[in-house]
Amino acid sequence: MFVDEADIVVTSGAGGDGCVSFRREKFVPKGGPDGGNGGNGGSVYLLADEQYNTLQHLAGRHHWKAARGGHGRGKNCHGHNGADLNVLMPPGTIIHDTDAGVTLKDLAQAGDSFCVAAGGRGGRGNEAFKSSTHQAPGESERGESGRSRRLHLELKLIADAGLIGKPNAGKSTVLSRMSAARPKVAAYPFTTRYPCLGIVELAGYRRFVMADIPGLIEGAHRGAGLGDEFLRHVERTKLLVHIVDICPLNGDPIEDYRAIRSELRQYSPALAVKDEIIVANKMDLTGARENLKRFAAAVDGRVLAISGVTGRGVEVLGREIWRRLHGEE
Repeated sequence: MFVDEADIVVTSGAGGDGCVSFRREKFVPKGGPDGGNGGNGGSVYLLADEQYNTLQHLAGRHHWKAARGGHGRGKNCHGHNGADLNVLMPPGTIIHDTDAGVTLKDLAQAGDSFCVAAGGRGGRGNEAFKSSTHQAPGESERGESGRSRRLHLELKLIADAGLIGKPNAGKSTVLSRMSAARPKVAAYPFTTRYPCLGIVELAGYRRFVMADIPGLIEGAHRGAGLGDEFLRHVERTKLLVHIVDICPLNGDPIEDYRAIRSELRQYSPALAVKDEIIVANKMDLTGARENLKRFAAAVDGRVLAISGVTGRGVEVLGREIWRRLHGEE
């Protein structure tokens, strides 16, 4: 199951209390203060780890809490510091503070981390309060409480190229043909229910990551069909690969292409100006050549003709994607 949103509560550890204690030494009538400080509470960090590409592992655990600090003890023994807690996220996770309504951090790359809740400071023991005029202090401090935060996590997949298009345009078939990914393929709309990533390998040890984005329909930016639930994943892609069914059972390839372009513009103007490769798929079907001529004359830019089923033109598409991404053949 693909999960790209999650709500969690994080709580840092409380600081340990300071200790009130006095030495009891032989031949030292009054002794002196020797109460140690409390340890600091553990902090909560969110860390981007490349072993994850979904937030599913967070679904069964809503609360995350770091360890508290230990209390101070006599003989100037300080309490132990509470262990920090690292909550692992997939790269591309955006952290929102639910109560404050603000975005805290974008964990865009593997290894990025952010402290969402600092641990409470440990309280001082009575040894810290002694002075020349206050030689037997009886006071100490309590440790600071831990901090709780409600967070909303939003994942935006990071891919070099994103496959977009209407349902049943053949995006999943193209991804499975070009990579080792095996998305579900069937002859009904919305077969793909969640984005699927695949690594495409070309000759010369060249590779790039491609994402199959679930099919869009008119009104997706307003929530129609699968809605804008997955449009966010297109935002991070460097290149759009627009797959068009050149022989749709219903509709027209030209109108299908224009409808998706309109959805991108209405969702985010930045998507409309992303570099795009236009791909006419299903060239193995009867009437594809005639439709391709009409389609190519109606759209701006070069149109690559392929068949995801037979593999025709797929190798050329891979080389063109690489060229657009890196400016080289």
